[in-house]
Amino acid sequence: MKYPKVICHMLTSMNGKIDGDYMSNKECTGASKTYSQIRTEYDAQAVVYGQVTMRVGYASGVWFSSNTVILNDHREDHIALHTSYYIVSLDPMGTLAFDSNFIERKGRSSAHIIQVVSNSVSDAYLSYLRDKNISYIISESEKIDCCVLLEKLRTYFNIEKVMIAGGGLCNDSFLQQDLIDEISLVIAPLSESEKSATCFEAMDHHSMPKSFHLADVKRLDGDAVWLVYKK
Repeated sequence: MKYPKVICHMLTSMNGKIDGDYMSNKECTGASKTYSQIRTEYDAQAVVYGQVTMRVGYASGVWFSSNTVILNDHREDHIALHTSYYIVSLDPMGTLAFDSNFIERKGRSSAHIIQVVSNSVSDAYLSYLRDKNISYIISESEKIDCCVLLEKLRTYFNIEKVMIAGGGLCNDSFLQQDLIDEISLVIAPLSESEKSATCFEAMDHHSMPKSFHLADVKRLDGDAVWLVYKK
């Protein structure tokens, strides 16, 4: 099975942080603007986020099971609809709530939500997703297999290019399975002292170093830098 092309595209501080006060600093404005422009130019059909990034930036809150109607025979992958752009949410335990089955952001295309959950997710949560007309993919185990996920994104939704955009645990999950074809780093001219995540955060002590080749370096406005690494 041929996987979609996978690009990890991140905005970082000089010391590799992907979150923190530096992002609201005026010196980060140029890097942030260019990061968004490059994101658009990559023209990925889907962007993958981890559970924390989704909860903070996209979900409407935490899901509670009260008043949820349980449906029968729905523990199979569910394709709610096909569209041109998707946000893929890695949420193994089924914790996120949404106001709609689409996410709207200024300057971006409307994105249909695909929830990716583990086999431990409750029937009630799957019923909630169906009621919201949200697509979902169920992992065969408690851990999400990124290889299988990419296969299903291509098979179910005809997705040929995927962007991985955080957080660090999500990024590292794809990295450790050697699924990232290209890493794009826009580095802002700022350091970050907060104990926030970096681009790749190991989920356990078995994570291995991965090597890439430097493909391009560009100096950007405002003393930022764009680095592109490829396999």
